[in-house]
Amino acid sequence: MTPPALPPSSRLHGLSQDAIGQVIAAAQALDGGAVYEAARHSDALLVAYPAHPEVMRLAAGVYNLRGQYDRAIAALRRAIALRPNDALYYNTLGSTLSSAGDYDAAIGALRHACELDPELAIAWFNLGLASMRSMRVDDAAAALRRAVELSPDQPTARVMLGDMLRAQGRNDEAVAEYRAVLAGHADAGMAWWALADIRTVAFADADVRAMQRVLESRAGIDDRIATGFALARAFEQRERFAASLDALAAANALARERQTWNATAHSVLVDGVLGAFTPTTTAAASAPQGDEVIFVASMPRSGSTLVEQILATHSQVEGAGELPDLPMVLTEESRRRGVAFPQWVAAMDREDWARLGRRYLERTAHWRERRPRFTDKLPYNWLYAGAIRAMLPGARIVIARRDPLETCLACYRQRLAGNEYTRTFVDLGAFWRDFDRAARRWHALYPEHVRENRHEVLVEHPEREIRALLAFCGLPFEAACLDFHATDRAVHTPSASQVREPLRDSARAPRYGALLDPLRAALGLPAFTMSARS
Repeated sequence: MTPPALPPSSRLHGLSQDAIGQVIAAAQALDGGAVYEAARHSDALLVAYPAHPEVMRLAAGVYNLRGQYDRAIAALRRAIALRPNDALYYNTLGSTLSSAGDYDAAIGALRHACELDPELAIAWFNLGLASMRSMRVDDAAAALRRAVELSPDQPTARVMLGDMLRAQGRNDEAVAEYRAVLAGHADAGMAWWALADIRTVAFADADVRAMQRVLESRAGIDDRIATGFALARAFEQRERFAASLDALAAANALARERQTWNATAHSVLVDGVLGAFTPTTTAAASAPQGDEVIFVASMPRSGSTLVEQILATHSQVEGAGELPDLPMVLTEESRRRGVAFPQWVAAMDREDWARLGRRYLERTAHWRERRPRFTDKLPYNWLYAGAIRAMLPGARIVIARRDPLETCLACYRQRLAGNEYTRTFVDLGAFWRDFDRAARRWHALYPEHVRENRHEVLVEHPEREIRALLAFCGLPFEAACLDFHATDRAVHTPSASQVREPLRDSARAPRYGALLDPLRAALGLPAFTMSARS
């Protein structure tokens, strides 16, 4: 018996029964993060139905998982042209734009999805996620609460609400929220990881067994990745360091199946950026422009959140967090000129740079509503120090540094979604060298505007270093900055708990001993010895 034809309003209208089966299989594979399986079905569908909107949406999902954002966005825009009133299509577009870092466009698409279908919980969730990534905390909270109202059993939104509680220092409430999620969804990897990321949480043996069951199950790849990182923390708590590294290697290998890192291409990019800026690079015409901004750049897990917390304790400084605005301004200029940064740098004149500086200050104006100055702590801004100097010659740039072995170990054991260079020791070593030579180059070019803040020195001589940091930023000394851990502000980074404690030595690598020799080799460091431990 032939199945009845689907109505034109159906997303599957016009597909054969076999094609419908492939669409369902591809969607299930995408939900589970099985990118190769999804691609197998998607590729076959594209051959048979290259102009079908649902086929294009599925193909976009595959491109997105592979990090091919331009292809994904182009496919979705073609699909939306055929289904302009479908909220789910705008939701997928918004989620993809968010993955690509275009948060303004993502928020616009997701808001439109919510207007088209106010009951679409996934659109509210993605709107909350995009708003959080662009540091629009109040908007994020409202959207996430709406998502939970519409879908109370949706674990990811509840985990993110727990994350917001943790950012406010309400750790006990956050833990209760994560445990409530796990009570109903034992395989909710993000809840396991969120617990692991709170330093005061000690995992029980029953927790370890539960996490091991998740890793042995058919849970989605994202849940298994996050759970693997959490299990590594549990092993570390038990001083089972080899088992911890094995769990980390497995979790990072799972993440690497989805998207790999091209270390050579990144080094070429860094070379291009460093070569594009010299002491004679044209700067913005208005020399004081940018005095309002203090950029704090670093590799992740290098003490940048601590630097921002110290500065945000000052009465003149707002701690804005990891803002996406600088790279977005540069991306806007790349689109306007039709070539990627830094290829257009040589064509810029003073007014061009001043225009970009004004655009940045326009985008970040709300961070100066309470206090006259603010921090921008996006870690990867170390690549753009030359552009910062040209756009905003009055800005200060603080580059946070930490011991390279400690930095790279911390990156490897942290679930840093989107930072694909953290998956192997070799890639971490290459990325650290890119960061190191860029930081040295910027400091040599702009010694009066770029300061290197060394974490270990700050821990050993806090008052001296805090006074020097404030002086560099043109801020009068305030004694409250010495008690930065008492400052009541939301912190949306993995260091949220640490910056609410007094300074202490957080070195971890010696506990792993010779187990980290492969990472030492990748960094060009000598092998472990007992004397090195002391």
